[in-house]
Amino acid sequence: MGSSQAPSLKNRFYQIKIKSLGVASLKELGQLMGQLQRQAFRKANGKIWELTMAEVSIEAIASLAQFYDQPLRCFTFGDFQLTPMVEEFEEILGCPLGGRKPYLFSGFYPSLARVSKIVKISTQELDREKQVENGVVGVPRKCLEAEARTLASQDEWAPFMDVLAL
Repeated sequence: MGSSQAPSLKNRFYQIKIKSLGVASLKELGQLMGQLQRQAFRKANGKIWELTMAEVSIEAIASLAQFYDQPLRCFTFGDFQLTPMVEEFEEILGCPLGGRKPYLFSGFYPSLARVSKIVKISTQELDREKQVENGVVGVPRKCLEAEARTLASQDEWAPFMDVLAL
């Protein structure tokens, strides 16, 4: 009988492409909020806006990716596995889930009507702007950023914060 051992790290080196997201426009949008709006945004959404300010080390991400085990959805280092828990994500994001589901299941996406209601953009306008990529319907970021700027200029802070969070 042959032995079945897990492949060593040397046998599974992955070449990955890392795309850095441009967050300058998100930083600018966040700067449009006053102190009260920032506090309300943080209360509703945790630290997600502050995370746009974090420095990202592409080299560190590329190195860590070598240890990620996709089927197990965890990092494997030698003979032990490491995976972040929901509570750790809550701490990082500063946003307690409070019994809510932490993510949408694969294949489940909110309708344009639901998104329209949240961000206060008409369903017809979202339908005109929508794009389909890899079978997923979405609204381009530039459309949402333009709407956020319009809402900020009209002092419509509640829908502005919903658009910014999205």
